Amino acid sequence: MGRTWWFINGNYDYDRSALFLLHDPYSYAILSIIYDMDLKHSMSEISIIIIDDHPLFRQGVADTLSLESDFWIVAQAGNGEEGINLIREHQPMVAVVDVNLPGLNGQQITRQVVTEKLPTRILLLTAYDDTEQKIHAMRVGAAAYCTKDVLPEDLVNSIRLVASGKFVIGDQAYDNASLERWIAMQTEGAGRSYSDPGEPFQPLSSREMEVLSYVTRGMSNKEIAMLLGISQQTVKNHVTSVLRKLGVEDRTQAAIFAISRGWVRVYRSDTDSQE
Repeated sequence: MGRTWWFINGNYDYDRSALFLLHDPYSYAILSIIYDMDLKHSMSEISIIIIDDHPLFRQGVADTLSLESDFWIVAQAGNGEEGINLIREHQPMVAVVDVNLPGLNGQQITRQVVTEKLPTRILLLTAYDDTEQKIHAMRVGAAAYCTKDVLPEDLVNSIRLVASGKFVIGDQAYDNASLERWIAMQTEGAGRSYSDPGEPFQPLSSREMEVLSYVTRGMSNKEIAMLLGISQQTVKNHVTSVLRKLGVEDRTQAAIFAISRGWVRVYRSDTDSQE
């Protein structure tokens, strides 16, 4: 909520206790009117925190949303740890959060907000327009999932829908019942899930998933490069990116992580070829 500046005997003062020092009925009446106006204004405002690690993009979103008279940009953050702390401190109505953040990513922030029962609703922004990621985001507890190429007016509308209690995926709005139906339908169609709700997660590209599948078979960078027709350095870059996104130390941990979650399968033919 915003601060209330009390008008007392011709002066503005941010000291709520001054209310009890008033003896002049006329001053008390003026103060009451200002308080009522401020309360109504605060109740109509949508408080927002923006969390994105790209300063130019983050400021662009803030500038766009600041044009709306009923939007109040409470704070901005450039990483996940700072972002979740600001959410805890300010408890805004809506947090606009990038999925791929240093430190805690957007999915983890969402899970933390839900776990701590904070009142803030999370709108996730991402460069990935992928059904698997949408399913995961909504199951974790996000209120909206939008791509970063969203039109400004559509982002504004999505924030208003989220603040009103709705859920938004792309350009579609849902209530609780229709969202559950959407998740059930999409999950059935997806056939498999690339992650479980609440776990640390960053989306892997199709090429990274392909490289990871060969890593789980024990193939070297040279072997993978020859198989995919790319350079060893490119393979090395993909492997490094996979390790970072999964939060693991080495190829063995990455393989165990992927196999244990059903991301890849170890086929019988792989074992037979080694015998």
